[in-house]
Amino acid sequence: MTRHDLTVKSLRSSLASRRAARVERRSLERQLASYTSESDRIELDAILSRHSAEETTELRSIINRQAMDRLLRTA
Repeated sequence: MTRHDLTVKSLRSSLASRRAARVERRSLERQLASYTSESDRIELDAILSRHSAEETTELRSIINRQAMDRLLRTA
């Protein structure tokens, strides 16, 4: 195998991994968006509080962005 072949395979693998990560994140965003009521949010916050900040950083980022989006839509 040539060096070029390895580079192309590496690039394809990297792109495939990034694509899969985007698909997973969109799915997670859809799931989190279903928590719409105040009681849903309280329950979700209670669940997240059982885990470390490192474990919940991505989830909290998505939740906060979605909350801001909702506020902006209703303003």
